[in-house]
Amino acid sequence: MEANPIPVVTVQTTPYDDQRPGSSGLRKKTAVFESKRNYLQNYIQSVLSSIDLRDRQGCTMVVGSDGRYFSRTATEVIVQMAAANGIGRLVIGHNGILSTPAVSCIIRKIKAIGGIILTASHSPGGPSGDFGIKFNVANGGPSPDTVTDRIHQVSRTLEEYAICPDLRIDLSRLGRQEFDLENKFKPFRVEVVDCVEVYLNMLKGIFDFGAIKGLLTGPDQLKIRIDAMHGVMGPYVRRILCEELGAPANSAVNCVPLEDFGGQHPNPTLTYATSLVESMKGGDYGLGAAFDADGDRYMILGQNGFFVNPSDSVAVMAANLSCIPYFRQMGLRGFARSMPTSTALDRVAKALKVALYETPTGWRFFGNLMDSGRCSLCGEESFGTGSDHVREKDGLWSVLVWLSIMAARKQGVEEIVREHWAKMGRNYFCRFDYEGVDPRAAYYLMRDLEAVITDKAFVSQKFAVGNNVYSVEKADNFEYIDPVDGTVARNQGLQSYERDPERQNRETQVVLGPLIAIALKISDIHERTGRRGPNVIT
Repeated sequence: MEANPIPVVTVQTTPYDDQRPGSSGLRKKTAVFESKRNYLQNYIQSVLSSIDLRDRQGCTMVVGSDGRYFSRTATEVIVQMAAANGIGRLVIGHNGILSTPAVSCIIRKIKAIGGIILTASHSPGGPSGDFGIKFNVANGGPSPDTVTDRIHQVSRTLEEYAICPDLRIDLSRLGRQEFDLENKFKPFRVEVVDCVEVYLNMLKGIFDFGAIKGLLTGPDQLKIRIDAMHGVMGPYVRRILCEELGAPANSAVNCVPLEDFGGQHPNPTLTYATSLVESMKGGDYGLGAAFDADGDRYMILGQNGFFVNPSDSVAVMAANLSCIPYFRQMGLRGFARSMPTSTALDRVAKALKVALYETPTGWRFFGNLMDSGRCSLCGEESFGTGSDHVREKDGLWSVLVWLSIMAARKQGVEEIVREHWAKMGRNYFCRFDYEGVDPRAAYYLMRDLEAVITDKAFVSQKFAVGNNVYSVEKADNFEYIDPVDGTVARNQGLQSYERDPERQNRETQVVLGPLIAIALKISDIHERTGRRGPNVIT
C-alpha cells in the first residue's frame, strides 16, 4: 500500500472521429496509438465511460494481451485509468499475458463486469505492425452493437479523461497489489494471476484428460507438432499439452511470446504457418496445429500435411461431440455458423436433428444464442470454433476436441475426415483474403457489386466457364434477425457440394475453379484493387 494517497488527475483532450470499434474492437497501425496525442487514453476512457457509473464503481475487470509490441505500455495506462474511473479491482495475466479464450473464461468465473484484451488477432506486431483494443462484456463475449455504438458516441464528444499517472504496478509479480487513491474510500486492487491456471481447470472439467494423455503417451503414441507462432499460446501449449497431457517438450515450437511474433504473421493458415506445413509433409507427425496471436483461431493438419479447412473442422467436431464428456453430460442444443462458412455443419445438424443458425460474420452474434441455451457449438470461416464453455472462439479447446475424437475413434485426421465426407457428402470450400486493400477502392467495389446482384435480371443469369455452365439461383444481401432479441443485422455480404464419394477426393481449386473465375469476373476485384491475386487462400 502506498504511504501517501495517489492523486487522480483529469486531463483535457480532443476527440477523434475514427474510433468506431469494429467486430473485433478498435484496430489500427501501432504508430497511430503510439504517436497520436492521447489516442490510447481517449479510447480507454470511451470504453470505461460506456459502462454505467453505478455499475462501474467498485467493479471487477479483466485485462490481458497477446504480448505484442506496445501491450505493456497500454496495460499500464489501462491500470492507471481504471483506478481513476472507479474500477475496484483488476485481474491481469502474468506479464500482461492472457489468451482471448482465457479472458472470457476468467470474466465468467469471477463474474467480472467485462474485460479489455489488447490484440490485433492474426495481424503482424512490432512498431510497424498492428495494435488493437477489444472490450468483452459480462458474459465473456465480444461487445454487441449496442455497446460498440455507445463507445463510439462517447469517443466523438470526449473532452477529458481521468488517470492516476503516479500509479505503478509490477506485472512480473504474481499476487495482489493495493493502492490508496485520493478521494476514494476503498483501495484499488490489482491481482496478477497465472495466465493458464483458471483456463486449464475449466478444460479439465470438459475433456477426458486421461484418454488424451493415453493417446499422446501410450504404446501407439500419437506424435504431434504444435506451433504457437510466438504468440500468447506458448505458455498454454507447454503447460497443458506437454506438462499435463504428456506430449514431449519438442512437440511444441515457437512457444516464446515475442513482441513482433518473430517478424512473422501469427496467422494459422497454409500461407503463413509454412514451417508447420513443411514439418507435417514428412509424415512423422499424426496431428499438427497452429494458433494465432491471441489463441482464438487454429489450423488442423493431418499426417503428410493433410489440410482440414475450417468449415470441415467444425462439421467433424459437431458429428463427434459424443466423444467429449462435457457434451455427453450437457447434451446438444443446436449449432451455429457464420454466413460465409460452408453448409457442411448444416448437414450434421440435420442428421442429428438439432437446430442450425446462420449468422453474420462476427463472434458476437453467437453470444445471444449460447446465453439463451440455443447453441452448443459454433464456427466461422476464419479458423474459429468454440462452444458454450466460454463466449469466444477457442483454439486450444478445438485442438483438444480433435485429440479426443482421435482417441475415441482410434483413427488419424485424414481417415476421420474422409469417412465424414463419405457419410455426409463433401462441401468444397474456398476463401480468398485480400488484405490491406485501399478502403476507397473496397467501398466502390462493394457498392457496385451490390447493384449488380440486386438487379432482378441477375437471378437466372448464366455464366459459362469451359464446359461448365452455371445459373444464378439466388442473390441477396444477407440479413440476420436475432431469434433471441429480434435485433436485425443488414448488409452482411463459394462453395460446391459433392454427394458422390467417387468425386470427393478432387483438389478444391480444381472443383471450384469455374466458380472462382465467375466470382472474380463479377466483382472485377483485381482490376479495381490493382491486385494480381489474394494474400491468403483457405
